[in-house]
Amino acid sequence: MKVAFTHNLRLTDSEREAEFDTAETVDAIAKAIEAAGHEVEKIEVSGPASNLLERIENIDPDIIFNTAEGSGGRMREAFYPALFEELGVPYTGSDAYAMALTLDKWLTKLVIGNHGIDTPRAALVTPKNLDERLQRGLGLAFPVIVKPNYEGSSKGIADDSVAKDAKDLTPVLKAALREYPDGVLIEEYIDGIDVAVGYIDGVGHDSGLLMPVEHLVDGSGERPFNIYDYRLKNLEPGRVHLRCPANIPRDVAARLRSVSLDVVQVLGLRDLARLDYRIADDGRIYLLEANALPALNRSSSIFVATSQLGLTYDATVAAVLNAAALRANVATASELGLRRRRRNLSPIRVGFTYNVKRDSSDPTNDDQAEWDPPETIIAISNALARQGHIVVHLEATPDLPRVLAEADVDLIFNIAEGVEGRNREAQVPALCELLNIPYTGSDSATLAIALDKALCKKVLMQHDILTPKFQVMETGRERLDPALCFPLIVKPNAEGSSKGIGNTNVVDDEESLRAAVRSVLNRYRQPAIIEEYISGREFTVGLLGDKRPRVLPAMEIRFKDPTVQRPVYDFVVKQAWEQHVYYECPAKLTDTERKNIEKIARDTFWALDCRDVARADLRMDDDGRIYVLEVNPLPGLTPGYSDLVLISQAAGMDYDQLMAEIMLGGLRRLREKRREEREERRAAASARANGNGGESVRDERAQVAATKMEKAAERAEKAAERAEKAARKLAQMSRKPKRGVVHTGVISRAPSAHAGNGNGNGAHAGNGNGTHAASEHDGGNGAAILDAASQTAH
Repeated sequence: MKVAFTHNLRLTDSEREAEFDTAETVDAIAKAIEAAGHEVEKIEVSGPASNLLERIENIDPDIIFNTAEGSGGRMREAFYPALFEELGVPYTGSDAYAMALTLDKWLTKLVIGNHGIDTPRAALVTPKNLDERLQRGLGLAFPVIVKPNYEGSSKGIADDSVAKDAKDLTPVLKAALREYPDGVLIEEYIDGIDVAVGYIDGVGHDSGLLMPVEHLVDGSGERPFNIYDYRLKNLEPGRVHLRCPANIPRDVAARLRSVSLDVVQVLGLRDLARLDYRIADDGRIYLLEANALPALNRSSSIFVATSQLGLTYDATVAAVLNAAALRANVATASELGLRRRRRNLSPIRVGFTYNVKRDSSDPTNDDQAEWDPPETIIAISNALARQGHIVVHLEATPDLPRVLAEADVDLIFNIAEGVEGRNREAQVPALCELLNIPYTGSDSATLAIALDKALCKKVLMQHDILTPKFQVMETGRERLDPALCFPLIVKPNAEGSSKGIGNTNVVDDEESLRAAVRSVLNRYRQPAIIEEYISGREFTVGLLGDKRPRVLPAMEIRFKDPTVQRPVYDFVVKQAWEQHVYYECPAKLTDTERKNIEKIARDTFWALDCRDVARADLRMDDDGRIYVLEVNPLPGLTPGYSDLVLISQAAGMDYDQLMAEIMLGGLRRLREKRREEREERRAAASARANGNGGESVRDERAQVAATKMEKAAERAEKAAERAEKAARKLAQMSRKPKRGVVHTGVISRAPSAHAGNGNGNGAHAGNGNGTHAASEHDGGNGAAILDAASQTAH
């Protein structure tokens, strides 16, 4: 198609041009249209309308891609669509009526309110009714926010736009009217979170609605009111982050979807739109404004949401153009290169269970050491979404049993560490087993055994796998086993991430031993395990797969200070790991040593009945004997930092390929479950038919219903099978040698900013035998939390 791209070019940083497109955005949109195979002509619309008419007549476009905001007046956004309609040229976006309606916030409130949709209570004030309004009163509850009625991009909104009482309101209101004489809106301030819902017709699987995006502001607690003002949006956009999907309860998300569909229909929005909401603390949803001409800069919330569907920036822009072309019959789906969507082939709904670390201010506090920082959570979520799955966030709180039962997910991707107790890592898998939901990773029995260090050692010993001698003390008064030889190391029996391990945990005499045991008992309220300290080289080995796991190259943890005879990588020291250790992958080993390490790692994986993914921590003494220190079936997945991620990178895998490898086992179990369900329904239908001969009309209807269910089950099984094949294909790409990529030794972690999950984030629980116990710091792949400005002014 020949496409005319109409826009306003932003030439200055003035507030007047805040809604215009920058040169970077204009170029990005034009390149996206060209990448879709169309011819594009850029038209800057500033200046006389006659010039625009002449350009359009000369170009004679098949369709217009319009982002022009207009330069002034209450009808400015509607001017260009009205002109295009008069010329008879199809264009993207809503019509002139919807543009005029949505630019007028007060009118939008009236229309929406008549359809039972909540918006904050408000009043429209103009210079003509100002004195009357102030004298009669507004009838609103303070605090209130004052904003221009006919502006976007947070224009006219600042910290002082919120008035706490009537006395504060008068000067704020008069100043706003001097700047925006067309009228200002006084709106009750609603405390809560800001969420944006994008809409692109024909995109996704929810009638064009995109996943909700939550706006987060750095240092928001320092401000008296949570508002996205002009400064945040245009001058300090780096302080604003976007989280997708928004962290809201399932029932709120369902109501948000329903409200959004109503808003789109009531306002007559088409092709592209963005709806801005404030969700109050009680879960009530308020529409702040509807934007029929949303920003298309790369950091926009719309592109954060479409990335969850696996769409790039170019593909998203093309989708908007395609929606308009199909609606206007400018082109057919086949001409646009669109394939007919397979009927009822929904993507896999993946529930993502995790524990999120919220307090990392005190580096010496290990209460949440095993949990994951938000950056890791979103990086994994984005990786899963790029595989074509719908990701449903499920934080592993005490409400998880209820939420999971209502979540309607097909599969669980689990990294949840649990909250308390020696069976905490097994809680989510056990719950999934109760609800018959397939999940990734090892089952509840394996996770419970692996977290209990003493029990894990007993299992390993039964399989003739070498592990340091040990003893468990529950009171600290038990007689010390004479078979144990000093030096010994003391640590909590059911903790990870080096919790409870310090430089005093390696002891040389019984008095020091019992002091260390008492410290563990008092701090962690659980038995202490005492192990013989094994001197030698330390390795960590990642494994992927199930019955025949793939053993990744061994990574050696090497301490920098050769004068330290018995180094301990404890919880405090690991915060400054750069000063103390470096990592080498693949480790420098002889063929015999390498094969022995791989064999022991694989035997350990089998002995504990691990599946999908695990990491084993090993120590090789001076005589070449290899000891298993610990096994972690929930290894860390922090991009650019966690041990397993670093090892996989050394093996030639990128982050998405690693996630695909882990997903394989869960997808296979999902496919098997759906096949079993289909066979059971088929057997039940056959039994009913044989029992009554299928002679009555009721029997015929039942047979028809059973046939439909059978076909639906087949489609569901095929969807799971396709997802599994796609994951396998992506994973297999990592096994092919990559040209120009050579991994030879020392590797560096990404710069750390957040303390991450240890037992679940690549930080070995640490036997302290120089065991690598690094708390993970998120290096951040930048794929999930984007620095961006809010599109809402509230």
